[in-house]
Amino acid sequence: MRLRKYERDDSHAYTFGVFPTLELIQHQPDSVSEILLHSSGVRNEGIAKIKALCQQLGIRVSVDDKLVERLESKENTYAVGVFQKYERALNAGANHVLLVNPSDMGNLGNILRTMLGFGFQDLALIKPAVDIFDPRSIRASMGALFQVNFAYYDSLDTYRADFQHALYPFMTNGEVVLGEATFTPPFTLAFGSESSGLPESYRKLGTSVTIPQTKAIDSLNLSVAIGIALYEAGKKG
Repeated sequence: MRLRKYERDDSHAYTFGVFPTLELIQHQPDSVSEILLHSSGVRNEGIAKIKALCQQLGIRVSVDDKLVERLESKENTYAVGVFQKYERALNAGANHVLLVNPSDMGNLGNILRTMLGFGFQDLALIKPAVDIFDPRSIRASMGALFQVNFAYYDSLDTYRADFQHALYPFMTNGEVVLGEATFTPPFTLAFGSESSGLPESYRKLGTSVTIPQTKAIDSLNLSVAIGIALYEAGKKG
């Protein structure tokens, strides 16, 4: 397999950094093709853990400074995980997060990590949507991606054909204030894109919810809003 800078159409992807690479090996070992190390990280404790895990699991490890630097130009990248892209089907009995046309890789990574922090492991994405395997998404997630179930859908209708969850669209002008909302599991919390939010048509598809905020801002950052919503819904659901 010829390794080059990541492109969305590739069948493989990369983790950049010690911690995301450890998360890859621990949670998706069957997808790992090889681990590349940089000689400057020889004394890093995480590198020792990576080597031990790879020896235990029979994963190939090589030290190749030039290749690591070619794949990731940032300094202090001591480890690169090369892995085959994979699928993880959503759990029908679990509560879901649904993102409609997310476009920011950093936000997506933060959302993945936040989901795990509040006990949510199932993410649906409505196309067009950012690439969940982009190394920038993985880095922002700190490797949380490897514990999350995810699936892309062409439309909300195709998602709802598979799952009949109670839908709670989050909108700045939602009909129910978050603190007063009741969430009936299994449920889906739906969020729109960073720039435009959810289309107005979503209001009729479930119980729309709003997160109260001051008038000093137009809206909360998407990943912040999702964190607030997951905390509150997790308590009630």
